[in-house]
Amino acid sequence: MRKTIIEPWNSEWINRYENEKELLNSIIKDEIVAIHHIGSTSLIEVGFAKPIIDVLIEVSDIHQIDSYNELFEKAGYIVRGENGIPLRRYFIRGENPRIAHIHVHEVGDSRIKTHLNFKEYIQTYPRIGTEYGQLKIRLAKAFPDDTHKYQEAKKPYLEYILKQINEWEKKQ
Repeated sequence: MRKTIIEPWNSEWINRYENEKELLNSIIKDEIVAIHHIGSTSLIEVGFAKPIIDVLIEVSDIHQIDSYNELFEKAGYIVRGENGIPLRRYFIRGENPRIAHIHVHEVGDSRIKTHLNFKEYIQTYPRIGTEYGQLKIRLAKAFPDDTHKYQEAKKPYLEYILKQINEWEKKQ
C-alpha cells in the first residue's frame, strides 16, 4: 500500500509540471493537441496536495498513443493502458515516491472538460478549494497508510463539487 502524503502547496510543482511537459513533448510531440497541468498541484487555492504532478494530454487519436509505449518506458514511465477508464491512456512515473500521473484523452472526450472545469471552478471560487484542501488533510490523517481508502473517502465531496460545477456551467 502506498502511503498518503499531503504537503502544503509548493510553487516548485509548477516547475515540475514544466519539466514533465518537456519530457512528454520529447516522446509524443506530434500527437499532442494540448497539454494541461491539472489536479491539486496546479491549484494554489487548494493549499495542499499529494506531491504528484497530474498532466492531462489531449490527442487526435487515442489509439496512436499505444505505439509510443516503449518510448514512455525508456523515459521512466510505467504504462498502465486504460487502467479502468475506457478510451484513456494512463502512465505513471515513479513508484516510491510517485512523481507524475499522465492522463491521455482524445480531443472531445467529456472527461477533459470535467478536469478543466474543475480547475477553473476552484480558481473562481477559492473558498471551495480551501475546503477541499482541509478535507485532504483530515483524510490523510485518517488513512495515512492507505491511499486507496483516502481516494474513496474523497469521492462524495468530489461528486458534490462536480454537481456544483455542472450548475455553474449552465449559468455561463
